[in-house]
Amino acid sequence: MESLFLHPTLSLSSTTTTTKTTAFLRSTTTTSLHHRRPLSLSLSSKPLLAIKPLNAAASSSSSSPAPPPSTTTTTAPPPPTGAKLIPFIISISIGLILRFAIPKPAELTLQAWQLLAIFLSTVAGLVLSPLPVGAWAFLGVTASVVTKTLPFPTAFCAFTNEVIWLIVISFFFARGFVKTGLGDRIATYFVKWLGKSTLGLSYGLTISEALVAPAMPSTTARAGGIFLPIIKSLSLSSGSLPGGESRKKLGSYLIMTQFQSAGNSSALFLTAAAQNLLCLKLAEELGVKIASPWVFWLKTASVPAFVALLLTPLILYKLYPPELKDTPEAPALAAEKLKSMGPVTRNEWVMVGTMLLAVSLWVFGERIGVSSVVAAMLGLSVLLLLGVLNWDDCLNEKSAWDTLAWFAVLVGMASQLTNLGIVSWMSGCVAKSLKTMNLSWPAAFGILQAAYFFVHYLFASQTGHVGALYSAFLAMNIASGVPGVLAALGLAYNTNLFGALTHYSSGQAAVYYGAGYVDLPDVFKMGFLMALVNAVIWTVVGGFWWKIIGLY
Repeated sequence: MESLFLHPTLSLSSTTTTTKTTAFLRSTTTTSLHHRRPLSLSLSSKPLLAIKPLNAAASSSSSSPAPPPSTTTTTAPPPPTGAKLIPFIISISIGLILRFAIPKPAELTLQAWQLLAIFLSTVAGLVLSPLPVGAWAFLGVTASVVTKTLPFPTAFCAFTNEVIWLIVISFFFARGFVKTGLGDRIATYFVKWLGKSTLGLSYGLTISEALVAPAMPSTTARAGGIFLPIIKSLSLSSGSLPGGESRKKLGSYLIMTQFQSAGNSSALFLTAAAQNLLCLKLAEELGVKIASPWVFWLKTASVPAFVALLLTPLILYKLYPPELKDTPEAPALAAEKLKSMGPVTRNEWVMVGTMLLAVSLWVFGERIGVSSVVAAMLGLSVLLLLGVLNWDDCLNEKSAWDTLAWFAVLVGMASQLTNLGIVSWMSGCVAKSLKTMNLSWPAAFGILQAAYFFVHYLFASQTGHVGALYSAFLAMNIASGVPGVLAALGLAYNTNLFGALTHYSSGQAAVYYGAGYVDLPDVFKMGFLMALVNAVIWTVVGGFWWKIIGLY
């Protein structure tokens, strides 16, 4: 996974009042969302100068003439290109060993065994990253066609999948939120209303993300485009700088809280994260179908997600406390920023109306024969017709097109693994092992959910994890007697929650860690502790709620 390290370069002027206001009023709409480039923040209008080395300063004060400039120049070696050799060899070896060194089970055909070998090499490449995800997925589908494991139409059949195109269009909605400044405005209003204390400030940011989430289904976009710039501005205006001890005054707590809350915001709404839609599509291929999925998802997740969102800032306030407890200047700074932003623009109103239309059709569309992807297409068409987005915005949304490519490859392979009997064979083997242990289905459910969750330490992508393991774990749950809908939704909710385990476990993880406010040991420690907290909340509170609504 691409690493992100944000190295803010600070030049502090002597006028602290101007500095504080300038820090918060800095425009955030130019932040790169999906490429996770390093951010540079200067609080002074003066250009940043490189510091001369001491010997250079000494030589300049000497009466002796400066030595003539060297006629030879040294150039840095070009960056390496192509695949990383060691990860490439390991990834390919895994598939070759399975294909040629391990005997094929009698229950499986040669085609199925060969596809499994290609799929495992593809998954290994997702973890080890010999190439970018999209490029490696393309190599995987090419291998399946070249070896005649799959015919060309079958290998590429998932590129017409409705769910994948819904995910792609959702990325365009996220760009609209950032381009118009609507997401930034919503978050700033909550800072104004709730920001008098550090705890209140955290709740304001958490609530605003939950409200934005259903219409902005990219946690990376929300983190990089809206919330990280606001948190950095508030922290800097309070004297909490990244990389030093002052970061613990405010910035560390706000970053950690927003990072840990994001998973519950994503789990609350079906359209709050791209992987949610993928989970339901994979579940449908295994026979688990959910009517009115947007409403049912919200109904099922609402109680445990709300409880987790309410408790997370408070728990971290005790486990990872800020040094600064009160932030009386934050509401005034937010008011100044809102004043500088001016009244709500036409494009912001169009964005609001379009998202209300899209969400309404996601909720009620099935009753009038409008599918989720058609609702998204209508919303995007409105944004294009009214000029909120232009086609260049869509073309430049590289993450959307990259997602289309490798999601389609993974979904297509996973679908064929199911059709060729691999998934049922694997799930049957695991189910037999669990039955020999005389486990009830709730115990098997707990073991499989925990295994699915903590194996994410090996993954640098939530969607990659889903494509690799979701179908297999869902089949194991069903074979162990777990109700299908409960198993499908449990795995889907966990897919959002394990995004805060490490600094590489999701896109927003890299964004928040790269801000320089949290140490790596703290990320792992708090990630594990909050994983246990979420497990308790979703098991206890969710278990009671799901029993009440008849999920099991």
